[in-house]
Amino acid sequence: MINYTTKSPVLFLIFNRPDTTIRVFNEIRQAKPSKLYIAADGPRPGNRNDETLCQETISIVQQIDWDCEVKTLFRQQNLGCKLAISSAIDWFFTNEEEGIILEDDCLPAKSFFRYCDTLLEKYRLDTRIRHIGGVNLQLGTKWGEASTYFTNNTHVWGWASWRRVWKDYDKDLKSYHEDEVGAQLANIFTNSLILTTWKEIFRDVKAGKIDTWDYQLAFINYFNNGLAINPNVNLISNIGFRADATHTVDLDNRYANYPLEEIDEITYPKYILPKKQADYAVLDYEFKIEERTRKHNLLRRRFKRWLKSFFKSAS
Repeated sequence: MINYTTKSPVLFLIFNRPDTTIRVFNEIRQAKPSKLYIAADGPRPGNRNDETLCQETISIVQQIDWDCEVKTLFRQQNLGCKLAISSAIDWFFTNEEEGIILEDDCLPAKSFFRYCDTLLEKYRLDTRIRHIGGVNLQLGTKWGEASTYFTNNTHVWGWASWRRVWKDYDKDLKSYHEDEVGAQLANIFTNSLILTTWKEIFRDVKAGKIDTWDYQLAFINYFNNGLAINPNVNLISNIGFRADATHTVDLDNRYANYPLEEIDEITYPKYILPKKQADYAVLDYEFKIEERTRKHNLLRRRFKRWLKSFFKSAS
């Protein structure tokens, strides 16, 4: 595939992994964005290894050899995943109306940049569409005849969006309350275990027990009845599943290093409606719904047998 020169500004989020950073950076280099924002979290306190790795990582992204306006936000102290990434995206959308966001472990396909450019322009003024996802986690299942499909879920392994969307972001979910969200989420999900899990995640995020930024983006999308558009092939491979990762530590995760594909022609669904089963397919795996359902049903059967034997012996 001929290298494509991206039109959109790109935000590149890095930390302490020079080996994955250089792979992603080389793809950005081939796309040659005219505006590149680079945000780096600082080393963790007392972690000498971090100090070395963070500096090595920064030195990689300083090797810009194309005509490009570069803006940097290099933190001297470690802010953690939630604050470092959310504040970097704040910074990006303060300066740009729209753009592409890549983390240091999200390896893009060649056509990812053209895909994002095209959809950013097409849906720029369409407030139904709030998120452009680059990853496809459907394990080969195609949703419709078009090369894209809509969901309610927001996947952030390589994505793009607009300032009009990010202005609603609420990293602490201050505008929302636990006693309200269950009923609202029930308008989106009917599976009781998925609902229960989302309510638990909401509670833990709001209580500061989870150091992350992306669950908040998912909730904001749900609460605004937003749609995400996704490719019917996989344009992002997460190459960061390993022991030193912040969250993606499961080497056996079926989405680890998921193979890249390319999208040759971008076509669109006739109906702008979410593919609910696509969302359920991912959440079923992430939340272990099938396994939990089997355990729940097994416990119910055991309890019924116990009740039956109890009343039989009592009589």
